[in-house]
Amino acid sequence: MSGRSYFSQSNRKFPVDDQGHTAGYFHRYEPFRSESSLYPARRIDVFLPRNYDRSDHRYPVLYLNDGDKAFFKPAIGDQSWDIANTLGALYERRLIRELIVVAMHPVNRAREYTHTHWSGPDCCGLESYAQCVVENIKPFIDRSYRTLPEAGTTMIVGSSHGGLAAFYVANRRPDAFGYAGALSPSFWVGVDDAERFPLIKPLRDRALKDSKLLEAVRETLAATLRRPKLYLDWGLVRTGGLHNESIEERATARGREMVKLLQEEYGYRVNDDFVVYEDPEGEHNERSWARRMPRVLDFFLNHQE
Repeated sequence: MSGRSYFSQSNRKFPVDDQGHTAGYFHRYEPFRSESSLYPARRIDVFLPRNYDRSDHRYPVLYLNDGDKAFFKPAIGDQSWDIANTLGALYERRLIRELIVVAMHPVNRAREYTHTHWSGPDCCGLESYAQCVVENIKPFIDRSYRTLPEAGTTMIVGSSHGGLAAFYVANRRPDAFGYAGALSPSFWVGVDDAERFPLIKPLRDRALKDSKLLEAVRETLAATLRRPKLYLDWGLVRTGGLHNESIEERATARGREMVKLLQEEYGYRVNDDFVVYEDPEGEHNERSWARRMPRVLDFFLNHQE
């Protein structure tokens, strides 16, 4: 059965939403207002292990971009990442340790999840978003819950633009995030853009290594001892619509280019400090990303030093 009560802390009441998942229950902040007026209010769902209140354990934390699709189907669209049921299945088989999940809902994802101009409707708020996550949301979570707050036990994950954002945030702030997961990432933003956005294929004459993305993260990638460990993936299905034919095709092309850069320019080692997976059945949608989440969680939770 699902039910709602309230969790009191520091003279504030936070709603508890228990929907009966075997893996845990929610604390829902709607809206979450940061301590700084620089950052907009947003909804945050915190998913706690079922026995959280009955233990004194501290937990690793997974932060998710596009949090509106992490647990529930959005108002527009019929797919989610189905994180609660995925965790329940993994916990039951004892394949991963328990963790806290923080699903951060976007306010304006086109702006918050992009670092430079592209052919979309808005842009260039990613650095501010990174500061919001690291300087406001994460400190609140670490104060309010029994987390393992170190970078080595903290991961940020996203898909498409959210995957680009996860890669960017972790590399801009490796002191906060020791792991990043970028699923079907939009590394092509600012590189492959054109006015007729959905119809454009990757432009091979524009190198990712010279992009504004690499300019922003190059110093961290070169810092062997403090850079984040990375999970990268994409799908290989090219039928079923423009999202697969064009966007996922570009995610694949630029993802492979990123892998080559990580290995040849920065000394990343596959299956050591980064993992790469090409999904033969992968499409550019939440169903595919949900299916790959066990790989992400295994990388994060079972490969910590």
